[in-house]
Amino acid sequence: MSRPFASVRARATLAATLVVAVALIAAGTAVLLSLRSNLLGEAGTQAERSAREVATGLAFAKPYDDLPLDVDDRPVQVVDEEGRLVAASEDLERISGTGVDAVKPQPAATARDGGDDDDDDAAADDDDHGESLEPGEIGARTTVSDGSATIDGDTEDYRFAAVPVETEDRGRLTVYAGAPLSAEHGAVNTALTVMLIGFPVLLAVVAWVTWLVTRRALRPVEGIRREMAAITASEDLARRVPVPDTHDEVARLASTTNETLTALESSVERQRRFVADASHELRSPIASLRTQLEVAAAHPELLDLDGAVEDTVRLQRLAADLLLLARLDAGERPADARVNLAALAREAAEGRRGVRVRAEEDVTVAGSRGQLERVLANLLDNAQRHARSAVEVSVRRDEGPHGAGGGGQAAVVAVADDGEGVPAADRERIFERFVRLDAARSRDDGGAGLGLAIARDVALRHGGTLTVRDTPAGGALFELRLPGA
Repeated sequence: MSRPFASVRARATLAATLVVAVALIAAGTAVLLSLRSNLLGEAGTQAERSAREVATGLAFAKPYDDLPLDVDDRPVQVVDEEGRLVAASEDLERISGTGVDAVKPQPAATARDGGDDDDDDAAADDDDHGESLEPGEIGARTTVSDGSATIDGDTEDYRFAAVPVETEDRGRLTVYAGAPLSAEHGAVNTALTVMLIGFPVLLAVVAWVTWLVTRRALRPVEGIRREMAAITASEDLARRVPVPDTHDEVARLASTTNETLTALESSVERQRRFVADASHELRSPIASLRTQLEVAAAHPELLDLDGAVEDTVRLQRLAADLLLLARLDAGERPADARVNLAALAREAAEGRRGVRVRAEEDVTVAGSRGQLERVLANLLDNAQRHARSAVEVSVRRDEGPHGAGGGGQAAVVAVADDGEGVPAADRERIFERFVRLDAARSRDDGGAGLGLAIARDVALRHGGTLTVRDTPAGGALFELRLPGA
């Protein structure tokens, strides 16, 4: 059963849309707050300008009737230091937020009838402002508050500015002037409406573009997937996935996939060739042994017992070689034991005619004693097979590089013979499996062609190398180089 957002395209689209949505919400909130702050500041500035204009008239002792109290239909109040409203806009019907609820000038005897004690105290506190003013001087500090007012039947929200002024004949007065907040509310509401309409449209566009771009980006991946599915179904490892001409991560993925397919094809082909060659090599000794046993069953006096034993031994060795190669191909790691190559070389040469050993003492390596012993045995078997009269084994330390491990002290085992040597063109081919040179094609004398292949595989598994070159006398010199322990 498919799950929602199971595809990479769907998850990428969802993630991109969510990220953009969060960014838009944060940006929109910041814009609205900044817009509201700027508009409130502008309204406060307008209110202060109106209040100071009225305060200037009071400072010059203008009568209340001559003051600009009805400019632009903005609410204005003039309050004395006792909290009594002494002047106000003509059409003011209701007001809140200034601390004085009265809308009509009041006689001195009833100054406090229009509001409660708390409002009057607040007005007196606002009027005081903590400033000491000279007659005709206007206070530098302005107090800002928010409230509402009804003028000529229209009710709106206002920002009020309170400015104190000291007069010669009327004492300290406080002027309250308001600036409407309708522009602020309208601008904020308009911006919010635009955002509520525009943000979903923008998110839809982002989701659509992300979906298209992701589909285009993942199209080569889908092509790779289909081709891999076809390769799996057909088992044709010669096929390759398409590599897009984009030079990006997908192109590198396709190239790496093709490299993996090439290595897999090579491995499978090598395995098939190995099985075919092994079957071919096993067929001959098995057929020979079966023939001898059938002849012996019919004519016991004709039994070639030595030949049967020789075929059985050869079959046993071949089976052991195939088993060792299978373990090496499976990635079997060698043991981490310390092996004395000098002692190992002497043991391998013991009982062999014409083999001389020259070895430095205490040349040790880390690895599998059994596998390294097999390497020396295979090299000596090969050397004796091709030598005219003598084989020499030398074991030494060397400060040069030792294969894949790079520089450092190395242990070197060299096996030299006085035969005809190995042609330069065949010095790599002889390490391939089931390869025998023309001079060694005889199954009686040349073996199955696995000895040198096993020797090199073991050397590589131990982090070393196995190479061949000519000796000064013209014979073959096989050099095994391993990291020293």
